[in-house]
Formats: sequence, structure tokens, C-alpha cells
Amino acid sequence: MTATPVEIVKVLGKTGVYGEANMVLVKVLDGKDKGQVRKRVVKGPLKKGDVLMLLETERDHKGISSKRR
Repeated sequence: MTATPVEIVKVLGKTGVYGEANMVLVKVLDGKDKGQVRKRVVKGPLKKGDVLMLLETERDHKGISSKRR
């Protein structure tokens, strides 16, 4: 399995129980999905313009939902 380079276009916000992950918009730079913008959840430090290597680019993540009671 080969990794595909993606660039972070926008950081949408924190997600996860403790806010340990970030929801980001990424633009696929290579492969069959080249040029498409996708939502992904990423852990670790990041900023706009960073290039990540993803193993899978076909799936898109659902948006952040707030289920406060």
C-alpha cells in the first residue's frame, strides 16, 4: 500500500473526547483523487500548509457534531 501526499487547507476544530484530534480539510496532491478536498481527523501538532502522507484518501469524514445535553 502506498501513501498519498495531502496538504492541509484549513483546520476546522478540535474533536475527540478530550480534544486530542483535529478536524482538517486536506487537498489531495497526487493519485487518482488529485485536486479533491476532503475532511479528515488528524492527531498531533499541525498547521495550515503542512503536508501529510495518507494511506487512504477515498473516505471522507463526517462533520463535527455537538451533542451537549
